[in-house]
Amino acid sequence: MIKIKEGFKGERFATLPEGILQEYSRNPLVRNLYIRKMGFFPHVKYHYVQKEKGCDYAMLIYCTGGKGWYTIGGKTHEINENQYIILPSRVPYSFGAHDEDPWTIYWIHFKGILANRFVPSNHTPRNILPGDYSRLQDRLNLFEEIYHSFSMGYTLENLIYSSMCLYQFLASFLYLDQYRSINLPTHKEYLLLSAKAVHYMQENIHQNLTLEQIAGYFKYSPSHFCTLFQKETGVSPINYYIRLKMQKACQYLEMTHNKIYEVATLLGFEEPAYFTRMFTKIIGMTPTQYRKQESSVHQDELK
Repeated sequence: MIKIKEGFKGERFATLPEGILQEYSRNPLVRNLYIRKMGFFPHVKYHYVQKEKGCDYAMLIYCTGGKGWYTIGGKTHEINENQYIILPSRVPYSFGAHDEDPWTIYWIHFKGILANRFVPSNHTPRNILPGDYSRLQDRLNLFEEIYHSFSMGYTLENLIYSSMCLYQFLASFLYLDQYRSINLPTHKEYLLLSAKAVHYMQENIHQNLTLEQIAGYFKYSPSHFCTLFQKETGVSPINYYIRLKMQKACQYLEMTHNKIYEVATLLGFEEPAYFTRMFTKIIGMTPTQYRKQESSVHQDELK
């Protein structure tokens, strides 16, 4: 049986010497997530790759035509047109094209401190189906932009740019609803509701609104309003409202000399201790610690 790793008609791929990658990967704007190698293989018959010991990078395979397969963890999966898989680092696997209907794939090897955060917990293929709001071409245009920058990546600036774009490219797969939301028709009830509700919360950030008050403003029962809002945002209305308050609190702590209890009062908290608890829970440090940290950062920037 013929097996080929690379060298297909019409293929494109770009890579950088390991020494350059190691040098640039120490840059703080690159080291968290960056590309090792990327390419496009059209209708690649006999394509086959085996990693018996795994490898030190994760790999995205996006199938836009034909079929293929991959084996990982003792299980073999078929991957079809409009599906993708992200294979983890340091895990043995193999993959290849279907014999009769070989795949066309876009693929990226990526590394970095945060690389594993972009690898799904299960290894089953995921759908990227076309539709009225699918943005398939936008994603491929972004791939071409990244490819162009990375293929010229012998300068640090090009590699930084390709790394920054890689975040959005991977997010377009993993956060599909959010990626497509810009194309959703605005007549959808829950989309309009959440946008208006967030604006209403921001306009009343200094109040202490209840769920009943917010829902009542939009003429919904609290339970129905909560369901619609959470469907769009993934967060309950009051949780979202409190996070907006904490975001505003950070601005007050950075940009004003207001005391902690004054910030709490400005944001509708009757008890400063409760404000401090909520701030610590959401931000990860007390208001005093946050102010001290940001003050130190600003002083460093002025030096």
